[in-house]
Amino acid sequence: MNTAIQKAIQALGSQQKLASAVGIKQPNVWCWLHNKKRVSPENVNAIVEATGGLVKAYEIRPDLPQLFPHPEQNA
Repeated sequence: MNTAIQKAIQALGSQQKLASAVGIKQPNVWCWLHNKKRVSPENVNAIVEATGGLVKAYEIRPDLPQLFPHPEQNA
């Protein structure tokens, strides 16, 4: 289970609300949650914005440190 997506769903209240906030369909959120698909870089920023920064970009796509660096890597 993708804990970052789970946190985003909890912050917004449902998979459907997250999907609406990001501008996608709910089945895509289900696929992200269950690691069937990766969140696209474009949607990463939409999730961060939709959650008011509660979910961080590096939490959603830790495999892309060049795009979404962890703050501790910059220290």
